[in-house]
Amino acid sequence: MVREIVASAPGKVNLHLGVGEARTDGYHDLVSVFHAVDRREVVRLLLDGAPVAGPPVASMRTTFFVDEPDEDIDGPGNLAWRAVEAVVARAGVAVPRVRIEVDKHVFVAGGMAGGSADAAAALVAANALVAEFGEPLPDEELLEIAASLGADVPFSLMGGTALGTGRGDKLVEMLSRGRLHWVFINPKIGINTGGAFALLDDLRHGNPALLPHMDATELSQALTSGSVARVAAALHNDLEAPALSMRPVLKRVLGVAGEAGRRAIVSGSGPTVAVLCDDADSARFAAEHLAERFDGYEVFVAEGPDRGAVVEKVG
Repeated sequence: MVREIVASAPGKVNLHLGVGEARTDGYHDLVSVFHAVDRREVVRLLLDGAPVAGPPVASMRTTFFVDEPDEDIDGPGNLAWRAVEAVVARAGVAVPRVRIEVDKHVFVAGGMAGGSADAAAALVAANALVAEFGEPLPDEELLEIAASLGADVPFSLMGGTALGTGRGDKLVEMLSRGRLHWVFINPKIGINTGGAFALLDDLRHGNPALLPHMDATELSQALTSGSVARVAAALHNDLEAPALSMRPVLKRVLGVAGEAGRRAIVSGSGPTVAVLCDDADSARFAAEHLAERFDGYEVFVAEGPDRGAVVEKVG
């Protein structure tokens, strides 16, 4: 009899992304305020048979509820696959081989950490699998594995709203009041994240005004006030300048989206544009308007903050 373990994890938007000057090792220190939204990735582990030695993952299949990328993302290099193997290896427990199924609801390569959400959901699902046959890993070890998989994975595991420093993986929960209502629009134009960071360095050499924004105090105060207007005014993304330079069409998207909602901002390194709206009705109206204006673009509504990665079902 085939059994399944189902878990989910949220997509995210950066309410603030400050990028420090390039270090000698080529990396950048970040100050980021992550905000989880209720557009969630779903991961299922399907198991059948007795525990066996060896690699725990037999296969993987992704079902896309957003546009499917040209390349095949199902394989040992996928973060969800790697997450399952890492948890089982760290636990040292023999488990049945599993088939991974992913329901993808977050844009692929859209700056919303969809792959990181897959990894986070796979981490908690794999730990639930381990618990069926031995001792599960403590939360601290799951966080260690999350950080080893990618800078955004720890937040996908945590959820809510959080301040991230270092690579963005050193997290502190942030207080906030009320719900934030969003529209997300994906122009479906690729932006290379490494290229965006490199271009930001170049742009700063020619424009001293592009200083790193490493202080999120104004945003923190806005979040605790419960005022959407104050939050909108405090949104900031240092990577927006290089994203607009790399993909000038985003300027038009930002302009139209900003008129449709309270404020529009590029999410992460892009290309997704996040539109903050006053309430749920405003978000639905803005989404309809943007879908009409930008035929062929992907548009959806979400709200936050949302919980982190959780096991939904074991059965």
